[in-house]
Order: sequence, then C-alpha cells, then structure tokens
Amino acid sequence: MADPATYRPAPGEIPTSPGVYRFRDEHGRVIYVGKAKNLRQRLSNYFQDVANLHDRTRRMVTTAASVEWTVVGTEVEALTLEYSWIKEFDPRFNVKYRDDKSYPYLAVTMGELVPRAQVMRGAKRPGTRYFGPYGHAWAIRETLDLLLRVFPIRTCSAGVYKRAHQTGRPCLLGYIDKCSAPCVGRISIEDHRQLALDFCDFMAGDTARFEKRLTRRMQEAAAEMEYEQAARLRDDIQALRRATEKNAVVLGDGTDADVFSLVGDDLEAAVQVFHVRGGRIRGQRGWIVEKVEDVTDAELVEHLLQEVYGQVEESAAREAVPREVLVPVLPPDQPQVVTWLTGLRGARVDVRVPQRGDKRELAETVRKNAEHALALHRTRRAGDLTTRSQALREIQEALDLETAPLRIECYDVSHTQGTYQSASMVVFEDGLPRKSEYRSFSVRGPEGDGARDDTAAMHEVITRRFRRYLTDRLASGEVEMESGEVPADAATPEERKRFAYPPNLVVVDGGPPQVAAAQKALDELGITDVALCGLAKRLEEVWVPREEYPVILQRSSEGLYLLQRVRDEAHRFAITQHRKRRSKGMTASALDDVPGLGPARKKLLLTHFGSLKRLRAASVEEIASVRGMGEKTALAVLAALGSGGPAGAAATAVALPVGEGIGGARDGGEGLGDGVSPASEPERA
Repeated sequence: MADPATYRPAPGEIPTSPGVYRFRDEHGRVIYVGKAKNLRQRLSNYFQDVANLHDRTRRMVTTAASVEWTVVGTEVEALTLEYSWIKEFDPRFNVKYRDDKSYPYLAVTMGELVPRAQVMRGAKRPGTRYFGPYGHAWAIRETLDLLLRVFPIRTCSAGVYKRAHQTGRPCLLGYIDKCSAPCVGRISIEDHRQLALDFCDFMAGDTARFEKRLTRRMQEAAAEMEYEQAARLRDDIQALRRATEKNAVVLGDGTDADVFSLVGDDLEAAVQVFHVRGGRIRGQRGWIVEKVEDVTDAELVEHLLQEVYGQVEESAAREAVPREVLVPVLPPDQPQVVTWLTGLRGARVDVRVPQRGDKRELAETVRKNAEHALALHRTRRAGDLTTRSQALREIQEALDLETAPLRIECYDVSHTQGTYQSASMVVFEDGLPRKSEYRSFSVRGPEGDGARDDTAAMHEVITRRFRRYLTDRLASGEVEMESGEVPADAATPEERKRFAYPPNLVVVDGGPPQVAAAQKALDELGITDVALCGLAKRLEEVWVPREEYPVILQRSSEGLYLLQRVRDEAHRFAITQHRKRRSKGMTASALDDVPGLGPARKKLLLTHFGSLKRLRAASVEEIASVRGMGEKTALAVLAALGSGGPAGAAATAVALPVGEGIGGARDGGEGLGDGVSPASEPERA
C-alpha cells in the first residue's frame, strides 16, 4: 500500500480552476476519475490524514501512485470529459452500473439501405433508431405484429432478403401483406424508407397524425362505396389503437419525461427509470449500482444521468432526452447538468424533483419498483460481495501473499494428440471474470509445428505473455509515476497496451510439471513480483513452485471454489479456441494456397465452373474472364490445381459442438499443424 504523501503534489501546483482528475496506480492504470469546480480544494480532501477518510476512499488513495488533472473551461466541459474518461478507462474505484437484466428494444436499422425492424439487445449501434426498453421481447413482437398492418416495413434477415431478391419471390410476410416487399420491387427503396420513417414517428409518440390520416381515408372510401377498402382501413385504425393502448396513460397532459428513482444502502443501490412519452410509459430500465466509491444520493443521480444520456447519438438526442427529467434528489451541480442536457437535446430541459400531483405519484411507483428490484437482487446474490472478499482473503492466506489477489490470470492448453495446440488466458478481477481481457494463443513450438508436450506449451505461453508485458511497460515508459497536469487528449498507457498489467496471481491448470514450467518462464524473464500456483484436477490440490507438498484448501472453502471457477473458465475457453482452429484446419481446398485468392473469389470460381474438375480443364483465358480474376491469378490457379494438391472441392469437415465464443484479441497466428487429425482422436485440455 502506497503512502499518499509520496505522490502528493504541492498545493501551489494545483490550479483553482474547474477540471477533471484521475488517480493512477504504480502500473499506470487509471483507478479513479473525478471532476471538481475547484481542483485544488477537491484534491486537498484526498491528502488529509488517511484515518479520517472513508474506507473506500482510503483504499483508493493507498492503491494509487500518482494523480494528474486536466483544466477545462467550464463545469459542463468537466462533466463531459469525466464521463468520457470513465467509459474509456473503466476505473476500479468509480461507481459501477450493471443492468439488472438485458432489456430488449424495438430497433429500426435506418443506417441500412432497406431499413429493418427487429428486436435488439446489448450495445446500441450507430444509425439505428431504438424504442423501449421493453420488459419482454414478446411485448415487442406483439406490438410490431399489430403495426405491420399499417406500416408493412421489412422485418426479415439479410439472408432471407437476399434470397427473395435473387429468386424474385417474397417471403411469407410479403404474401400476407405484412411486408411491402421491397426485395421484389413492389415498393421502391425510397418509398420503403419513408414508410420506415413514418413507423419511427409513430413509435416516437406522433400517433394522432396517423390515426387522423387513416380515418380520413376510411371516410373517403366509404363515401365512394368502396366498403371493403373502408373495412380494411377501419381494422388498421383499431390496430393502431390497440398498439397505443398497451401503454397506459399515466400523465394526462401528454408529458414527455424520464422518471428516476433509487433505493439502496452503503454498498449497493437499485435504480429504476420510466420513460414517459406523450403521457404514456414507453419503456422501463433498471440498474444495480455497486458503490465502490463514497458517494451521496445526489452524486449518484449525477452519475446516473451521465450513464443514461452520455451515449446518446446526436441524431437521436431530441427523442432520447425528454423535456423533463424527474429525479429523487437534485444533482450537486444542477445548473451544469441542465446546460449539458439542453445542449444534447437542442431545447430546454428541466431537471427537478416532483413535489405533488400525478408526477409525484408516478415517482413513488418508480421507487417501489426500485425497492422490489433491490430485494430481488439481494435474494439472488445474498452475501455475494462478502463471499468474493472472503474467497480472495482465503487465497491470500493459503498462498502467503502480501495482498489479496485482485487480478488473477489462469492458463490452460488444449490440443488433439498434439495438433492444433491452443492455449487460453482468462482474467478475473475482484473475483469476477473480465471477459474483454481474455486472450487465446496458438502454440508454435521451436520449429513452428507445436510444442513437444504440455509443459513446453505452458512455458511458451507464459513467456509470450510476460515478454509482451515487459515490452509494453518499457515502451510506455513506466519507470516512475509523477503527479501533475496533463492535456485532455494526452496518450495514456491504457490506450496502447494489450498485456499491460501484471496479475497478482497466475494460476495454471495442472500439477508440479506445469507449475515448474511456468516458474521457469517467469525466472528467465526476471519476473519476481507475480505469485504462481497450479490447480490439479484429480484431488483439487494447489501446487506452488519449489514445494514438495501441495497446499490443501478445505473442500467447502470459498477460496478453492474461486480457483475452480477460474480454472474451469480457462479450460472452457481453451477448448473453444482449439475447436475453432481444428474446424478451420479440417476444411482444406486445392485453391487455398493460391496467392491473392480469397474466399470470395474462390466461391466465384466454383460457382462459375461448377466443380474443380471443370475448373482444372479450363484455359487461362476462361479463368481470367471470371469477374475479379486476371491472367496472373488464372495461371496461379492452374499451377495449384496441377501440382498434385487435393482433388475435389473441400475436404469434408466433421462438425463438432463448439462452446460460446468470448471476445478478446488473439495473440499469434492460426493453425500451425500440418496434418489433419481424425475426428475420433480424443481432445486434451
């Protein structure tokens, strides 16, 4: 633990202007970001006697090794810069927002040439209009099914649309008049886009315009005695009314507002928001907040508004930011928050606490929802924070570590009798998986054809990982952390390092041989500040380097359970990457080795000639006449086909079940094995 006095800047060096500050640890990692009206006054609070600080603040300042700040012109600029840095660096000691579930949205992909309406979850994509969130996906599909009578826009996937366009026949929805079928030219691309825009306007709350338009057309059809058309329009009007009636009117004056509420304690809080448009509840969303920093309810509200509105696209800001934002308590910098939201919306935004009437009653309903969400979360994860802390403490005591292993990395190797050797690196921080930092390795070996055994593979993987760590640390100049002012766009180690930070503990899947191989790699690189252990599967023994006997943890201990979770996750991820490589390697083609011939042009050739037999019999001129080919490539194709390569198109690949993939950069190339192993040979991980 660092002494804050060692990196405290002189009081005269800190300006009294508004700005944003960030604390970094000894490895340069940003661990906390904050803003202040007066930087000198705010930072001085962190450097008082640590005994007077809140427990979480004390942990932060003793973990940090330096503090730096950026002066901005206004407090609104500080608010924006603080949010962008929190999103960029994901600091450990800032408030953490976690959705209590993945809410579905009704999305219209206006960024595509032919917009599509569909259910979407997860991160929002640019160029897409979102409506919701909804409590259940079936609610979106039910609403969409009603509205397709009036707004028959495309809902099919790209593959279905392409197939319909090629065959000239629409899909089923086109036949039953729930799609205007732009794929076969029943409606022009421009008219379909206008139809999608009308659909978006209706979903945004402009319902009366479309109902009046349909009513007028129905009356005109009835006057001209076109009763079938009038009946259809009547049914369309009823469909629009049913779609809008699904959202109860809660504010009779047609108010546009977002109503927030929060309920919690010193450790966690539940947050709920109701999105009200045109007086109707259009969506609801909730978060569970881990208070890893010492914040008041007012500060939490400010962070919450940053979380909700900080990622809003400029094109959708007027719809996403309502005229009124109703909160349980005003943020400490209300004028700056109002100015920021007004700038996003392009019109006046009021941030206030509802005092009476319907809005006060609705805020109370939102609060009750937050209470229920927090109670449900506590039921599901009772003791989770305590359990994670206990597990880390037990591991620290069992392995005699100086501090709790807040960052754990685990490695495993997977292969099929020595071929397609793959290794995984999974990362757990504070007892939870950090999937964005998972990595996979293709084991090369000294000759490029794989390692001789598991210990050699483990030695190679640990060497590659920590060699990259040393290289990145040297490149970023992490020799001494200094406090001081930095520009807002200054480069940081976080922006350019992949294997930037050493773990507190390395876990390898295996016993003494694997542990010895990993320790040898660390010794060769001069790494002395990283603890190492191995977890053997048979008896779940914990092996440490240079010890004759293992460390035995109680079978019921939380520490052993956490190590098992880490080991099992590394095992799963290693098998996933191995199967991907093997599946790709077991599909071979005679055209694979042709320089410059990628998958698209290979497909064109086989489509044009029908088979490799006909392609092999073709002349250079015939091959060169295919779109995208040239004489040089045609000669290379004939040379490859006449060189004794595999005859026939592609070797049949054996389909194997593949686990869920996890995002993360890969280190190393693809398959390195020359032969193809039979599918019946066992896997090893």
